[in-house]
Amino acid sequence: MTLIEQQKEEEVDYEAIASSRAKSSPRGGSMPKLTDEILNNLSLDGETCRATFPGLMKEVDDTVAKGPFKVKRSSDLGPMQVRIKKGRIYVLHAQRKRDLSREMVNSRTAALHQLHRALLTLPPSDRYLLSEFDTILTINILDTPFGTALQYTRNADLVHTPSDPDARTFLIPHFSFWAWDLPFIGSISRAASAITQLEETQFQRNRWHSHKDPRAVWRGTTWFNSIHNPQLRYKLVSTAKGKPWADVQSLEWTGGDGNTKNASNSLAIQDFCKYKYVLHTEGISYSGRFQFLQMCASVTLTPPIQWMQHTTHLIKPLFSSDLDLDKARSLRMRKNGKTKDTRANPGKAAKDGAVPWTPHARHERAWLKRYDPNEANIVFVSPDWSDLEDTIHWLEEHPKVAEGIARRQRELFVGGGYFSPAAETCYWRELVRGWAKMARPEKDEFEDLGVPYEEFLLSNGWD
Repeated sequence: MTLIEQQKEEEVDYEAIASSRAKSSPRGGSMPKLTDEILNNLSLDGETCRATFPGLMKEVDDTVAKGPFKVKRSSDLGPMQVRIKKGRIYVLHAQRKRDLSREMVNSRTAALHQLHRALLTLPPSDRYLLSEFDTILTINILDTPFGTALQYTRNADLVHTPSDPDARTFLIPHFSFWAWDLPFIGSISRAASAITQLEETQFQRNRWHSHKDPRAVWRGTTWFNSIHNPQLRYKLVSTAKGKPWADVQSLEWTGGDGNTKNASNSLAIQDFCKYKYVLHTEGISYSGRFQFLQMCASVTLTPPIQWMQHTTHLIKPLFSSDLDLDKARSLRMRKNGKTKDTRANPGKAAKDGAVPWTPHARHERAWLKRYDPNEANIVFVSPDWSDLEDTIHWLEEHPKVAEGIARRQRELFVGGGYFSPAAETCYWRELVRGWAKMARPEKDEFEDLGVPYEEFLLSNGWD
């Protein structure tokens, strides 16, 4: 069976699981509301976790299905390795703080805290599983995945699966689920509370169209791009420059020493939800901002996602190339008394009503299923943003469709509880269990017990 055939089978199975949580409502396709008591319960048992958050464990299950793998001792400059024994964490290897940036140290600290919290809150009914958690974990906190490790992301295109039979990527929740050392973000718990306050007081019911800013918003660092699309953020700023439909700005960092954590034109993360349209850009690989934007009842527009995080598989993309943008553009031009096509790069799209772009083969491999406007919870636009303006105008001309996409996004990720503390701890425990089941540490490589987690964190690394 080829990778693509395997992915098709998995997609069908996943859709069946995900649909089990759907219920009928006036808006259609919304998730049943979960109580705060459940969403903040860190001690749900494994069976309850899977029933409460269907499809959450897909990345873990898919990786476990690949079979056993070897775990080798990390090199001096290699990723952190920890031992789990009887529910306790011991650090076997960690790079010196002097060899890491502040952000990397913070990420490593957050990962240890997240892991510790998940083990500490194991419910009494599942304590018998402690012996199944005994293992050696390798934790890579870099933006780009490599080797065999717990990691933040993987390539969405399965063609890029490593040839090494022991290579495994077990996706872990982003460090912001603990905290993010940026004044305009903070942590998911703080952001979620602030976003809920906005959405439930200012934009509930019929206020979405009249109260949300109709522009598309973005803030970011323009040079922070993947080698696969090195002009991604530059082209976004160029495309949106001076346009009435956009509030797009490159962050202007204060201080000028390269170590600042604030920008003069930054927005608090919850303020993105004041806009109808939020623009998402991946970075070197994934972008940790994604899950915050997904909390908004706003339409997220982005080039096709190429880097998966642990909940990215839950999105349902509408490709802008499947919309009749030519017709919408012609109507708008006539309405405005214009006859010239003003797109940044009309190219062949201006001829014979052709769509403005055709998804690349890697996009089609990564996203085998494309959704219609009444099912989608996100919109994929051209990787060079050439149809961004047309897509936004199309959404403005179809306000019920736009609001449906926006509300389905928030109803899934927030209403479905996939970003909740309960879901995070559920996921971490299943992750450790899945890794331990398949990991085969090399003999004689891990004889020492390691430094207790509590002791390690006093210095957070050997110097």
